Amino acid sequence: MNDKITVYGADWCPDCRRAKKLLDDRSVPYQWVDIETSRAGEEFVLKTNRGNRSIPTIVFGDGSILVEPSNAALGAKLG
Repeated sequence: MNDKITVYGADWCPDCRRAKKLLDDRSVPYQWVDIETSRAGEEFVLKTNRGNRSIPTIVFGDGSILVEPSNAALGAKLG
């Protein structure tokens, strides 16, 4: 799997903080895009989630996307 991971979210979002903590705890590098300050980031989330601001939206280097994943689902994806 390509290591490039982008996490789209917002600082106020508890699920986003949880996902970032899991990535940080596993020392997995990722790019954080705050959809509150990035118009392009917000547009990507809306387009990806059919008009919904569902966050976190996590994009992996292989092109796969997880939306609002549980720790178990994110952990399984990371391997």
